[in-house]
Amino acid sequence: MSVVPGRLDVIATPIGNIGDLSSRARDALAAASVVLAEDTRRTQTLLTHCGISRPLLSLHDHNEGARVTELLERMQRGQVLALVSDAGTPLLSDPGFVLVRAAAAAGFVVRTVPGPSAITAALSVAGLPTDRFVFEGFLPTAKGERRTALARLAQEPRTLVLFEAPHRIASLLEELCEHFGAARSACIARELSKLHESVYRGTLAELSARAQSDGDMARGEITVVLAGAAAAAEGDTELLARALPLLLKDLPPARAAAIASQLTGVPRDVAYELACRQGSAPSSRPRGA
Repeated sequence: MSVVPGRLDVIATPIGNIGDLSSRARDALAAASVVLAEDTRRTQTLLTHCGISRPLLSLHDHNEGARVTELLERMQRGQVLALVSDAGTPLLSDPGFVLVRAAAAAGFVVRTVPGPSAITAALSVAGLPTDRFVFEGFLPTAKGERRTALARLAQEPRTLVLFEAPHRIASLLEELCEHFGAARSACIARELSKLHESVYRGTLAELSARAQSDGDMARGEITVVLAGAAAAAEGDTELLARALPLLLKDLPPARAAAIASQLTGVPRDVAYELACRQGSAPSSRPRGA
């Protein structure tokens, strides 16, 4: 009697709130022959919370290539492998690509059990366009490579999603102001789905200033969402960011926005929206905007 080949299940797990684990994900984990985990200690905590007892095997960036042959042999013997990452959906800035590609090429069924993702969670609350977006993960840390990446991404027309370490968020926002322009709209989503979830929205200049004064912004898991170049205002947005604070010292937001629009080429309604954030007037649009 021939052995029916096994399967690889790619399972999304919570990014913070354990209640986000779907019943289908629980069933898939409970039925797996072995659970492949980025960090077996974290995954063991998850399984224990769910009352699930399954064998665990580590699979991370440093051992994935070496383990692929063994894992393919397990599936050939009929085993069902469950692939999880520390949090969220595997392969999205997490290990698993080498295994998924090898399993698919070998003819095994690779099944998704979808669920939480910091990427889609941040996009859903950012208040920025979501019809087209690009995920860039973590930017390079080497100075030259980082500047090259930022210069390239500054012209990206789609909404951008980045990950950043909490201790680097303030410096990242300064770099984004330099390369993208201080008036570019953005969102910092911190600790999504967790007890201290915080979502900060505004221009890069406003968020950068907030990062300097609010220590909480440098804590926890952070996802950054940025308006794409096509969604950014036409005209000189950097000049707008410098001119508006000066004009607002002596003029109401509507008048300051009108003058700033003429000086910079930025549409008047965009200038007015920024003026309202920086000033104290109600956020109703000026006549003719």
